[in-house]
Amino acid sequence: MSNLAYETDHEAFTANAPDPNLQSLRPIPRISIQAFCDTESVSNPIERAGEDRRMAKTHLKVHMGGVATAVEFYQTAATPNLVIVESSAEPREMLVSLEQLAEVCDPSTKVIIVGHYNDVWLYRELMRAGISEYVVAPISMADIVSVIANIFVDPTAEPLGHSIAFVGAKGGVGSSTIAHNVAWAISNLFENEVVVADLDLPFGTANINFDQDPPQGIAEAVFSPERIDEVYLDRLLSQCAERLSLLAAPSTLDRVYDFDPEAFAQIIDTTQRTAPVLILDVPHVWNGWTRTTLAQADEVVITATPDLANLRNTKNLIDTLKQLRPNDKPPVLLLNQAGIPKRPEISLEDFAEPLGVTPAATIMFEPQLFGNAANNGRMLGEMDAKSPIVETINELAHVLTGRREVKPQKKSGLSSILERLKRKS
Repeated sequence: MSNLAYETDHEAFTANAPDPNLQSLRPIPRISIQAFCDTESVSNPIERAGEDRRMAKTHLKVHMGGVATAVEFYQTAATPNLVIVESSAEPREMLVSLEQLAEVCDPSTKVIIVGHYNDVWLYRELMRAGISEYVVAPISMADIVSVIANIFVDPTAEPLGHSIAFVGAKGGVGSSTIAHNVAWAISNLFENEVVVADLDLPFGTANINFDQDPPQGIAEAVFSPERIDEVYLDRLLSQCAERLSLLAAPSTLDRVYDFDPEAFAQIIDTTQRTAPVLILDVPHVWNGWTRTTLAQADEVVITATPDLANLRNTKNLIDTLKQLRPNDKPPVLLLNQAGIPKRPEISLEDFAEPLGVTPAATIMFEPQLFGNAANNGRMLGEMDAKSPIVETINELAHVLTGRREVKPQKKSGLSSILERLKRKS
């Protein structure tokens, strides 16, 4: 081989050699990313970053147009977990335009700015304004992946995901159905990655409701805690929709399911590091691990029906959770299956008075809608997107994720209840 041939091959190998900075990076968790670019020199490396294996779990969309396009876009759309914006404006003009972007962004959204000014004063002002990172163009694919990893894969950072535990005040009140439909709504409305964990191992219904029959699920994780990491957990997830994954329960009785109080803690912590929203479908039992799960969740939702037994159990749950979670807000209370013909019911006011918690929504008894959805393995929004019940579920998705209030086109259970309460006060 001649020296010229050797040099040419060596140059080609060097050009295609793996970036050492990328090799040390862990996979980016399940987040949604949207980029708004002014130039192809920025949009192209971002698009290539989306093809990197470390970004395989993310959902990335690249739009042409900078800050102004992003501001217009988010006037009518929810912001994702991460927004990347290119701006060629001079420093002071850039800061003014970013104030407009801040007005339409959710507080939890991270923002990366790709600018064209290498200015220390600008960097400090952006950091003071809450921007996650400022990168000076030109940029490479490796730059983008590294910056995103530094924000979302910091091993010392708090877990990414927000955990919401759903529990029924009594068996059969529809807590699991509400949990699954809220999870679907969050993933669908906000284009957010959601993981549903069915913790009712012997009798869980998530696999039926989502029309799934996975060979593995949450049982493999809880019975092999020494194997739990992000890679192993990813193998156990089944895909229910584009942005919705399920840790399914085996729903079999071939063994007993007795666990230590902390049995699910590692699973929950690992899952929260890989997805922005974790929905915990907690069964109606009271033991060490359910108590621990409810105590440690970021938010608790209690589903009840308007009768005396549910009122008693709801009060017990609220009082106990207040002791377990003294620094957290009270649980969110939902009344389900209201208006069953010929069944005596406790009124909304009488149900709320001894609890000190106003129900966030009342979901009416609609056996045909719920029955058709359950029998077909579909969500309520897939069966009838215009149903008032679906509107209520969508509003709950907004409330539970802390997003800005959205006025529905039609009055739903949640809005009508709030209006009645305002009139009474």
